[in-house]
Amino acid sequence: MNPTVKIDHVTKEYRIYRNNKERIKDALLPKNKNKTFYALNDITFNAYAGDVIGLVGINGSGKSTLSNIIGGSLSATKGNITRNGEVNVIAINAGLNGNLTGMENIEFKMLCMGFNKKQIKELTPKIVEFSELGEFIYQPVKKYSSGMRAKLGFSISVTVDPEILVIDEALSVGDQTFTQKSLNKIYEFKEAEKTIFFVSHNLSQVRDFCNKIAWIEAGRLKAVGTVDEVLPQYETFLKDFKKKSAQEQKAFRQQLDENRFIIK
Repeated sequence: MNPTVKIDHVTKEYRIYRNNKERIKDALLPKNKNKTFYALNDITFNAYAGDVIGLVGINGSGKSTLSNIIGGSLSATKGNITRNGEVNVIAINAGLNGNLTGMENIEFKMLCMGFNKKQIKELTPKIVEFSELGEFIYQPVKKYSSGMRAKLGFSISVTVDPEILVIDEALSVGDQTFTQKSLNKIYEFKEAEKTIFFVSHNLSQVRDFCNKIAWIEAGRLKAVGTVDEVLPQYETFLKDFKKKSAQEQKAFRQQLDENRFIIK
């Protein structure tokens, strides 16, 4: 079976500058050494049709960076990612323009995704109905709450029916009724054997929904495998982490971050 998403030694680097002088020096001198931060470092694994992969890790681990690379809004510094099918990202602000109304955002986002005017006209009523935004669909998105943004983004993404879906904390906001409605829709995608990447801190949802886990720690792939294999390991780590004092947790995070900086 060929993978629907192949992540091959993907690395994402960011050069770190303390001031404009360092930035200019780096631009003018090709061999200049400066701090490089590894948001992701040599990530490799495959996803197949029917895989629902939970991307887990503490805040700042690199989950959203990876999901953005899978979705195509970020490019890898090194390595390759191959996607066999249309990809759509569901995140609170993914692809939404705050100055446009909800209705205008539907047309704008769908045009960016390659839909024609006729297709957009046919699908828009379904998107509006699913979103439950009512008259707010005609208001600028910058006036929306985070829950309303999530509703709009989710409604657009699931209605256009992509082969590969990336969900980044989009179900962590909004009312419980819409969350359950959204989960039901995602279960339909799961049954249709689409490939889904699910970024969430809600381990109950991860356990119920996913069949695989990719645990990201400090930009590296700590573990990947079935839910039964990896989730207990991550839960044990979280339990131990939460037992630490606030100062100990801070020191742990700082140590992880220090290991992600390299002078090059």
